[in-house]
Amino acid sequence: MPKKLAQFFARKKEEAKFKLAGPGRKLNADPQPTTSQKKPSKEAYVKPSRKELGLEARNAAAAAMARCTKKDTKEFNTSLAAIQAQVRRELEAERKAKEESTKTPQVDASQDARKNLAVKGVYFRCPLVSEEILPKSEWRTKIKEFLYDQLNNEESGLSACLIIQNCNTKEKADPCVETLTKYLENIINFPEEEKYRKIRMSNRIFSDKVRHVEGAIEFLHAAGFEEQTIDGDTFMVLFSKPEEDGTDQLQMLLDALTHAEKINLEIDRNIQVLLPSQAKKNELPQDFFRISLEELKREQQLKTEAMESSLVLKTKAMRDREELRIINRYKYTLIRVRFPDGVYLQGTFNVYEKLLQVHEFVQSCMKHETVEFHLVGPTGHKFEEEDLDKSLYDLRLVPNILLIFSYDDPDSAPPGNYIKEELLMLIQPL
Repeated sequence: MPKKLAQFFARKKEEAKFKLAGPGRKLNADPQPTTSQKKPSKEAYVKPSRKELGLEARNAAAAAMARCTKKDTKEFNTSLAAIQAQVRRELEAERKAKEESTKTPQVDASQDARKNLAVKGVYFRCPLVSEEILPKSEWRTKIKEFLYDQLNNEESGLSACLIIQNCNTKEKADPCVETLTKYLENIINFPEEEKYRKIRMSNRIFSDKVRHVEGAIEFLHAAGFEEQTIDGDTFMVLFSKPEEDGTDQLQMLLDALTHAEKINLEIDRNIQVLLPSQAKKNELPQDFFRISLEELKREQQLKTEAMESSLVLKTKAMRDREELRIINRYKYTLIRVRFPDGVYLQGTFNVYEKLLQVHEFVQSCMKHETVEFHLVGPTGHKFEEEDLDKSLYDLRLVPNILLIFSYDDPDSAPPGNYIKEELLMLIQPL
């Protein structure tokens, strides 16, 4: 645009020069009188005379022309206020651009990433609580709600023991169990000692190891303790003497406390049946990773080491250590089994499950479960019977592995599909 403006002004200047030269005439015509000799007629327009431009006006005109002819450069105001204003404008523009980029593009990117995942996540069952299939985080909440609901029944002591084990970290649960065990053993072994039936709640050991552990206070209530204020201090007091009611109740609670364990979750196989085009997705969700703070801190260091190690000639021991370091990052592995008809069977396993469980999983999905078969590893290795007792971790079948299905005797293979009809219905349309 400045160039076009400059050309426009240049054309106007040329046209003005021709107008000032006066009207045209023939070369053989009589000479025309000069302006000073010729008297202007009344109809003719006489251009008014103008004063000569001053120095300031000429400078202003030159500056205007320079601005029009200048392309990309502009004068920079070096005053502090102008610089601060420019910085504020740039920061504001950068902030707005960042906000816009975080609104929609990242959502689209995350959606695209989810589309590329081989499986949405890792899911579990808990038959003791319900038949639902949920992620581990949701099961923690559901188990906690279930156990607290059981505190209202006759087995509140057992429920409290399970709450201690399932609703706290191991670092909090173990010291609490040790302290509560000591309390009950003292009462059972020394029933006449009144001091063992009274626990000061402001005591440091009680405050650190018992008071703030979920289920601990409920356990003491189930054992017969009640809160009471004595001389301005709060105590947990067992009013009934053991010899009056017997020690069976306390002994039962003590056994329950020492033998209570976490409620185990059973990993759901999350069975999927895939076509060859659908089996191209190999990316795993975050649930498969064994994330720790130390690994996060060392992530950059590992990348640097990987770059350096690529230039070094490695021994077999060095390669084995590097491989272990990689697979140690995963808690679960995705096993795919390809059948001769091109269909893939997919399931989720813990890395410490045995190959036997993979074999049983495949067998349970087959149309003819009694026919003998074997699995071949990604390198062509045929797994033998002694491999069935090895873990997937030991066999390096981590984090996502493709196994090949084959009948022991291909000539006696039954006709038709390899997988059960109801499982073939799980194939998702493309």
